[in-house]
Amino acid sequence: MATVHVLKTGYVIPEAAGKERADCTITLIKSDVNVLVDTGNPQDGEELVRLLAAEGLSPSDISVVVCTHGHSDHTGNNGLFPHALFVVGREILQGDLFTTHDFGQTPYVINDEIEVIATPGHSSPDVSVLAKTPEGLVAVAGDLFESEGDREHEELWRSRSENPDLQRRSREMVLRIADFIVPGHGGMFRVPWVEG
Repeated sequence: MATVHVLKTGYVIPEAAGKERADCTITLIKSDVNVLVDTGNPQDGEELVRLLAAEGLSPSDISVVVCTHGHSDHTGNNGLFPHALFVVGREILQGDLFTTHDFGQTPYVINDEIEVIATPGHSSPDVSVLAKTPEGLVAVAGDLFESEGDREHEELWRSRSENPDLQRRSREMVLRIADFIVPGHGGMFRVPWVEG
């Protein structure tokens, strides 16, 4: 079965009006293929290479990179993985070959343990990665969930959402199926988790 490793825990720190410091959670899923979910801010490159090395991997060992959405703090180091297959938004990219996939109609299956599903709301083409692990189903959900703190501070995710009603429906669906959630800007947490 797959194993999920949070390589870097993301954060959001409010600054002056209209500004915040943020970096996303970067997650590695090991299986018969190595899948990296979100690649962080551009300044994370050297750290990401070190974090992979601590797992016994180099960038060339990553077979698939999934960016849960196209925001710069989730895509900043895609260039480290020129030979990987990329899943970003509604597109699958291998080299210079783009394929569109309707994630809302059918998941994109990476293997028997890992698939990518549509979870729109934060932005319209958002996706989440589902991994079957010995501990249960883990949803690496990007900014569908900012952090476990969403429970007490709903305004945090709603204020960053393109479509809060759609995002709420996606969140409820993931909460029904997942045993654990890796959010976009925090550490992994266990479900059940009651949506406020």
